[in-house]
Amino acid sequence: MSLYQAPLRDFQFVLHELLETSTVMQACGRSDFDAGTIDQVLAAAGEFAEGVIAPLNASGDEAGCELRDGVVTTPAGFRGAYRQYIDNGWSAIACSAEHGGSGFPTAVENAVNEIFGGANMAFSAYPGMSQATYVNVRANASEELKALYLPKMARGEWAGTMCLTEPQAGTDLGLLRTRAVPQPDGTYRITGSKIFISGGEHDLTENIVHLVLARLPDAPPGTKGISLFLVPKVIPNADGTLRERNAVVCGSIEHKMGIHANATCTMNFDGATGWLVGEANKGLAGMFVQMNHLRLGVGITAIGVMEAAWQKALRYANERVQGRAPGSTAPADLIVLHADVRRMLLTMKANVEGLRALALWASQLVDVSHAHPDADRRRDAESLVALLTPIVKAVGSDVALESTITAMQVFGGHGFIRESGVEQHVRDVRIVSLYEGTNGVQAMDLLGRKVIADGGIRMRAFVDQVMAHAETLHARPETQEFAGPVLQLARRVREISSELVALSVADQHAAGAASVPYLRLAGHLALSHVWLRTVEATRTKADSGDPFYASKLATARFYLKRLLPQTVALCEEIRAGAGVVMDEAALPSSS
Repeated sequence: MSLYQAPLRDFQFVLHELLETSTVMQACGRSDFDAGTIDQVLAAAGEFAEGVIAPLNASGDEAGCELRDGVVTTPAGFRGAYRQYIDNGWSAIACSAEHGGSGFPTAVENAVNEIFGGANMAFSAYPGMSQATYVNVRANASEELKALYLPKMARGEWAGTMCLTEPQAGTDLGLLRTRAVPQPDGTYRITGSKIFISGGEHDLTENIVHLVLARLPDAPPGTKGISLFLVPKVIPNADGTLRERNAVVCGSIEHKMGIHANATCTMNFDGATGWLVGEANKGLAGMFVQMNHLRLGVGITAIGVMEAAWQKALRYANERVQGRAPGSTAPADLIVLHADVRRMLLTMKANVEGLRALALWASQLVDVSHAHPDADRRRDAESLVALLTPIVKAVGSDVALESTITAMQVFGGHGFIRESGVEQHVRDVRIVSLYEGTNGVQAMDLLGRKVIADGGIRMRAFVDQVMAHAETLHARPETQEFAGPVLQLARRVREISSELVALSVADQHAAGAASVPYLRLAGHLALSHVWLRTVEATRTKADSGDPFYASKLATARFYLKRLLPQTVALCEEIRAGAGVVMDEAALPSSS
């Protein structure tokens, strides 16, 4: 089985040549992240991924986690690997300096997260959730809670979770029943059960910080009556030393299709001590800080798994001899010489490289939205992040599943066998389209809240940005062939977005019926834009003798000519309307 190798050259291209990360961060007041420093971090991440956690991927999948007497044991090697993880400072890479962190840009953080996710998705999910919990506490908690918890979390000594889902309340959090009763000392007693809690219990850290959604006794019904609470596994003293075990235990762990080495837990809170985070009855808004961070993060993890599967498929195609290629006189040829195998490999390559560039651009916009001195630049970046987050999450996870299945297809029957490693990627990455709000929810968020809600203003601004760039390159003969399809797509998206805004006024089902194909259409708009920017960055270097640039240009051409035409069918699907979806005769009642 071939192990994962970090695609450092592509990360360097995206961060330095495409996104000009150092220049952007300098404009945001951070001049300490030069290209050399970033490359050192990427190289160290690759070394850790390849040498420490990638070798644990298959064995961790085979062994899984074990629950005994409320204690979860992770697979052999995970505790030692996690100790190396925190000793090397990876838990602190994006944390604030005031908490002992390194404060690296979000784009660099997520490049590292992609590397770790590609090497071992189950392992990387533990610190990934903890980092998202850190972000939430930093954004919403009191100064006292921040001072006590954030340094421990930045050092990786304490982990974190997000406790939302209940058996009767998945996406519809207005139905949750967990209760929070105020106590005379200012704390709250939390009682209820939460399911599907990633990393809810494990043996990697001495403490786990649960962020729990619950209802106060006088809370209004629905989502307007949800509050957010911090509930530690072990209650700490004021100096950070640990006191007594809190009344929160793991009742069971799920037996899942994939990510076996990551504990997915049912957590039971039996009058556990908790502290209010933010304002009472405003907990859902507070939790969305963590949700949006995770949505971008899990999309990036999916890209990492897709990269790992693509690497295996490419190696196999360059080793496996089967069938005679057209024009060949050999008894049989490498399968990489067959046109259909090349189609599959190029589809994977175009998807993983395009999505990587898109995800890291969205990550960079997060920093611009927080730190750029120009208020208009901050506002525009925030608006774009809101559009791109559901696209990165949903398109990234959908395409990752498609790509890992394609990698299995390249292997043929050998891909269905565990030893190839590809079938694990298929099983592992399947969860990402369900994580942090299913992809149908992401699609409704994009179309309903981000497009229709403001009359299409935000989407029109993005379309205008794409069109302006495409028109500039279309005016140049050497890039006209690349820019033409992007211009056509931008016009289609502008038209169909306006149609949906108008149609949704009269048809209550219009958005629901159109949302999933619309999200994929918007995904192609975003991907075509980053591919056109890639063409701009590589066009003059394609004849330099460096095969990397020639490959980039050829892959951009493949994407624009072979994959972008899918958007024509997506537009037809959207314009078919909600009538055929809601036709009662099509799905008769089971009763």
